[in-house]
Amino acid sequence: MRWLRERTVHITDQLDAAYAQPGRHWLTDEAEHERALTYLATGTAYQLTLYDENTRYFLVAYPPGGTA
Repeated sequence: MRWLRERTVHITDQLDAAYAQPGRHWLTDEAEHERALTYLATGTAYQLTLYDENTRYFLVAYPPGGTA
């Protein structure tokens, strides 16, 4: 989760405000963080997608022992 948060901050810092808003919301959404942790704890990867006009960023966290 730490990596996911750090990457989200880095990406949202580079996006225009309107495109950064979903990432900024995700950073403060404790319920979604719990959902991500539940996914990882049960062996399921968690994906967060951020985008702007030309680029999509897929941030994927795999559970311990998962494969890339």
